Amino acid sequence: MVSTELVLVLLALFSVAALYSSVGLGGGSGYLAVLSMTTFAASEAIWLKQYAWSLNLIVAGIAFWHYHQSGHHVRSLSTPFISASVPMAALGGFLLVEGDVYDVLLSIALIVAAWRLVSGNAGVTEAIRPSAPKAAAVGGGIGLASGVIGLGGGIFLLPALMLGRWATAKEAAATTSLFVWLNSLAGLAGAGLAGRLDPDLDLLLPFASAVLMGGVLGSKYGSQVSTQNGIRGLLVVVLIFAAAKRSLGVLV
Repeated sequence: MVSTELVLVLLALFSVAALYSSVGLGGGSGYLAVLSMTTFAASEAIWLKQYAWSLNLIVAGIAFWHYHQSGHHVRSLSTPFISASVPMAALGGFLLVEGDVYDVLLSIALIVAAWRLVSGNAGVTEAIRPSAPKAAAVGGGIGLASGVIGLGGGIFLLPALMLGRWATAKEAAATTSLFVWLNSLAGLAGAGLAGRLDPDLDLLLPFASAVLMGGVLGSKYGSQVSTQNGIRGLLVVVLIFAAAKRSLGVLV
């Protein structure tokens, strides 16, 4: 018999996936927020990380496919960020960071990302691409943080792309979704090499089904229907939501 809690969790995961995927994010911070409030969650940070990364792979993959098919992916923009981020995300996933240090890092990251976007002008119609060294430095730093915290890094990269005026909203969403997918895979690989992965398929499969449906709907809307201003507005909502959840002490 399916419990009431599981049904509520699946509805929440579906909603998170739909909202995040509409702006090219995998939803890692949202999944961490939802799962940390359940009776399923274990005390170790890696329990949350492995599910956040796994669900990111599904949603970010769908989001990238939609944005790529709609012609918004710019390979020359993505390459320098990704080339530096992936090995650093694997390193971060290999490292063991838990307890108060983990809490503080995640809380600060979410709040700063939300504040920068709200206080800055992210409306870009004509982008100015960053130099390869600058993009690699940003990508590498975000990749390491993503691996340590258990995210795909989209909540860091997307504001950086838009506030730096390096990409339009939909170009940023396309690059971010690919970035999140590869970083999540690298984080899982790093944690796997450290021997710390132990997902429960009885939970992972229903979780995956919920985010799959949400990711399809959200990414289709974001890539084909929403305007540039609509994408930015959704992004602001996403980051404020994630920051509020963490600052109230909901996340582990």
